[in-house]
Amino acid sequence: MSSVDEALSIIKRGAEEILVEEELIEKLKSGKSLRIKAGFDPTAPDLHLGHTVLLNKLRQFQELGHEVIFLIGDFTGMIGDPTGKSATRPPLTRDQVIENAKSYEEQIFKILDPEKTLVMFNSSWMGNMDAADLIKLASSLTVARMLERDDFSKRYASNQPIAIHEFLYPLIQGYDSVELKADVELGGTDQKFNLLMGRELQKQHGQAPQTVLMMPILEGLDGVQKMSKSLNNYIGVHEPADEMFGKIMSISDELMWRYFELLSFRPMAEIEDLRLKMEQGTNPRDIKFQLAEEIIERFHDRASAVKARENFIARFQKGAMPDEMPEVELQTEDGELAIANLLKMADLTGSTSDAMRMIKQGAVKIDGQKIEDKSLKIQSGSCNVYQVGKRKFAKVTVL
Repeated sequence: MSSVDEALSIIKRGAEEILVEEELIEKLKSGKSLRIKAGFDPTAPDLHLGHTVLLNKLRQFQELGHEVIFLIGDFTGMIGDPTGKSATRPPLTRDQVIENAKSYEEQIFKILDPEKTLVMFNSSWMGNMDAADLIKLASSLTVARMLERDDFSKRYASNQPIAIHEFLYPLIQGYDSVELKADVELGGTDQKFNLLMGRELQKQHGQAPQTVLMMPILEGLDGVQKMSKSLNNYIGVHEPADEMFGKIMSISDELMWRYFELLSFRPMAEIEDLRLKMEQGTNPRDIKFQLAEEIIERFHDRASAVKARENFIARFQKGAMPDEMPEVELQTEDGELAIANLLKMADLTGSTSDAMRMIKQGAVKIDGQKIEDKSLKIQSGSCNVYQVGKRKFAKVTVL
């Protein structure tokens, strides 16, 4: 596999759509350091994991040797992004924008390399425009073209008001790409119209059009709606480690793989190996532990991640465990041990068939969590508290 193929594989990980992929390949083949742009409106002071989907992709571009421009839309933030809105969005005050922008800068370097990141504000050029300049920019596109945008067309069809200043938002976002001479712009799938606007305006200004890379919108804890503070289904990057850990552990096993792909820095081959292990009987809770620890280590530190896991386990054991219990070490031959064999070898059941019956009855718990999978395999290196019925406990280390 060539270096271009390898880079493209990394770039395409988790991506929803690339326009135009052939152009991106040619840019990669040039061997030049590309200018990668992503804009963020400082409409709220705190980022959540949904925002970090784009940040993670920016980090991948940095690791591939490209220049990342983190653009804070302090000028557009005073307009208010109309994307997906059924009504005109109230603009922020200048003071609100500045305060939120400062908070963004503090948070993004939990992911991005500050030495390889150029933080810019679009007020740097938009603030210097006079009325004539804005009128000239507004002449770049027709009203009919603006109404092709999904949210605008829906509001127009349902007689919902559209303020004239809202038409300026996609124009300014597109013009930002002209000013920055962006080679690639990242955004969510809901930003497609705005992202393509950059290509159109760059062409009008005699520049090579940027490649548009769209990332999916991350689902929140409910697994249905997009992650959002207003829906209270979010995980904030500034939240305490224990709270982050508990929220991640609450997601469904199916959603866990979506989070692994979009939020983890593990290679996809390693993630597929974890998926295979779960299919072969590994407890999904143990795999989810790894996801939670990785994310918490990123936004806190390793010690906090380990402590959060210990605290999570302790919360489920509280009031249900004896002060003392047998500690057992079990040896495996192939790196894993069937749950029924483990329970018998730890003297928690009289036989493997007894173990299977107790699992079926819902009488077996690992670290306070009931298990139902009779084919569960416990991996070597694990250390957990096993409970059968109300009175039998053992701390088991699998070697």
